[in-house]
Amino acid sequence: MTANATTDFPDASDIGYLLHKHPDRVLSRNLPMGAATVLYPEVSAERSTIAVLLDDGVASGLAVALSRLFKQTLAGVCTGRPELVSAAIELTIASPAVPSRGAIDLASRLFGPLGWNVEATAIELDPTQPDWGNSEYIDLVLTGTFTLPAALRHLYVLLPVLDDGKHYWVGEDEADKLVRAAGDWLGDHPESSLIASRYLAHRRELVASALDRLVPDAPQDDAVPRDPTLAEQRVRAVLAALTETGAKSVIDLGCGEGRLLRELLADNTFERILGADVSDRALAKAHRRLRLDDTSDRQRARIELVQSSATYRDVRLQGFDAMVLMEVIEHVDFDRLPALVRSVFREARPRTVLVTTPNSDYNVLYPGLEPGTFRHVDHRFEFTRAQFEQWAASVANEHTYSVRVEGIGPVDDIHGTPTQMAVFTREEQSP
Repeated sequence: MTANATTDFPDASDIGYLLHKHPDRVLSRNLPMGAATVLYPEVSAERSTIAVLLDDGVASGLAVALSRLFKQTLAGVCTGRPELVSAAIELTIASPAVPSRGAIDLASRLFGPLGWNVEATAIELDPTQPDWGNSEYIDLVLTGTFTLPAALRHLYVLLPVLDDGKHYWVGEDEADKLVRAAGDWLGDHPESSLIASRYLAHRRELVASALDRLVPDAPQDDAVPRDPTLAEQRVRAVLAALTETGAKSVIDLGCGEGRLLRELLADNTFERILGADVSDRALAKAHRRLRLDDTSDRQRARIELVQSSATYRDVRLQGFDAMVLMEVIEHVDFDRLPALVRSVFREARPRTVLVTTPNSDYNVLYPGLEPGTFRHVDHRFEFTRAQFEQWAASVANEHTYSVRVEGIGPVDDIHGTPTQMAVFTREEQSP
């Protein structure tokens, strides 16, 4: 599968800064879905083209490759030239063979409302045998003017929707990912229900969860009871642990779109709240979700949102009673985990640290999740219960904390719970 993006703005060679890929180099990476290659067939101030070649022939594979290859771009991060993140660029995106299961106008129905000009040409099964009809592939060309992060997010969400086939386990985290990637446009899209349904592998409970979060003021049907989702159970467990510690000031490190922050803000027990995330786009979503522009001065004074990384020292993270890393560590490259530990336990050094992460022992209970694969495509690793307990004990011992580990979610007698949580408590030094 191949995708080409051609850009035309004041100096088109600056696309290398945005993509964090040098135009003079060819990048090759082995990804779970196959080998991926990134190269620049042409580079000039007037016009530059970047090509992504992937062994995999499915659209979800290309979408995952985009998320792995251009992670910082999708997050809106460009340290070398930050002003380029918000620059509108004239783009042409071409992919000569995209899986498309549906009417020939499906690509137009998906990309058109976002402002793309769409050319979708059906590809015949065999040009020498016209009676055989068309294949399930189209030659897709998109043109439009967008910021590069926005354009990549459109592809990341809508290519798998065209394909209508996620080739990995679709769980609750996928609904979170859909809201993060498309929350600023999906609610107003005329095909929002189709997009959510296909993206979430037609799992009705996940579709309902995602669409409800896109329209936060939608009336809820309290007459229909439902069990709390795993994500809701995580938040409840974290809040209970924070209450038990008596924390008055809390950091949500890796806060994302603000799910936990909203609950913290609703509880006046927490007098000072800091939400930190590496993505300014996620922080903007959290700001909207918390309705900070409409809340009272007293409430606004309790909370602050800052851009920060879990793997770097930041003095703004010091002086808090508790820090929460909820489903964060598994998104960090394993060789960067020691840097995160130093930042949290040596530099920030709160009295309490709460860490939640998937229990990979439980993965065998998820249908469709292949052995040895991770629960989420953006995970860099997943701990078993034994590995997590060993890691937590090592961290606690090195940094003079005590620790206990507990489970969150439904309990399986053999495989434990889907989520595991470590509660670290700093040991006070004797005078």
